[in-house]
Amino acid sequence: DEELGAETLGEEGCSVNTLAPLEVGALSPEAMVDSVYGVSKDVLKGESIPVLLGGEHSVTLGLVKALIEKHDEVSVLQLDAHADLRESYGGSSLSHACVMRRVAELAPVTQVGIRSLCKEEADFLSSEDASAKKINTFFAKDHLSECGSLTEETIEKISSKLGKKVYITIDTDAFDPSVMPSTGTPEPGGFTWYGVLALLREVCRRKSVVGFDVVELSPIKDMVAPDFMAAKLVYKLMGYIAASKNE
Repeated sequence: DEELGAETLGEEGCSVNTLAPLEVGALSPEAMVDSVYGVSKDVLKGESIPVLLGGEHSVTLGLVKALIEKHDEVSVLQLDAHADLRESYGGSSLSHACVMRRVAELAPVTQVGIRSLCKEEADFLSSEDASAKKINTFFAKDHLSECGSLTEETIEKISSKLGKKVYITIDTDAFDPSVMPSTGTPEPGGFTWYGVLALLREVCRRKSVVGFDVVELSPIKDMVAPDFMAAKLVYKLMGYIAASKNE
């Protein structure tokens, strides 16, 4: 890692075990969440830090459920273009459009980079229910600069909303489409590469990251740069976590 000056997998005690993909495509939403939850429980029997690579965002819920059972006071940091706070969507309360509503029923949520939501979500965020569930939303229009980054002051505010133990969920559409076009619902006005890294680096330095996911990559034929970017994002975040444990 050119930034950290080390090979992440060469760090003492740092190795990667990649599990076989879960066969969840033909399952109901409920069965899919249960499947991710069950495998996550097994992974968490040891001291491993789970990393989930998903298609759509609803896969996050199963891992969060398992982490909350293992750790006390887990909070969730969501990097996303969309609020994902609908009560239901397409006839399901476990849709990708509802995932953070479900997660917020289990743990405090801090959302960063949000720049698209429906009236139902806007009304929910201004309600007492959202305050009771400790949902903090940092809208892109208020906090992201034109170059797709956050100020040090804003990163400090975000960190202050998080507990000691943090789960990070990253929807690839948090990035601006100019750098990440390969996602299902791209939205203009998002993060740049270094803008995301600055936030992740500080969160890993200040908090104990107990797991993370990267979701919603939708590869475009013959356009490989976004795929490599998503892979490097996973590696960078692993490196930040490893470095924080060695400090």
